[in-house]
Amino acid sequence: MTGFLTTHVLDTARGVPAEGMEITLYRLDDSKHVELARMRTNADGRTDSPILPEAAFATGCYELVFAAGDYLRASGQAGAEPLFLDVVPIRFGISDPDSHYHVPLLISPFSFSTYRGS
Repeated sequence: MTGFLTTHVLDTARGVPAEGMEITLYRLDDSKHVELARMRTNADGRTDSPILPEAAFATGCYELVFAAGDYLRASGQAGAEPLFLDVVPIRFGISDPDSHYHVPLLISPFSFSTYRGS
């Protein structure tokens, strides 16, 4: 297999990369979540390396969990508790073992979106 998985986070409310956000990657096996990686975004809103590198890449179901609330609190955008958005999970499938999958998060205090990027 030659595929790999990357992600990045953009703060759409401020128009900047979301630096310092913790991201956890899980593989979903039946009803179990198996943690594969835990990283923080850099100044560009990206992880310093693929969150799922070639050596560990496999087809299956995965979930990226973004600690958006911690980021929003640290950036002064949180507002009143409880936050509208705190933990943001994105569940997706990998079907092509030889492709680059890129799953970004666009975040603001009251909305988020994602897509399969390149």
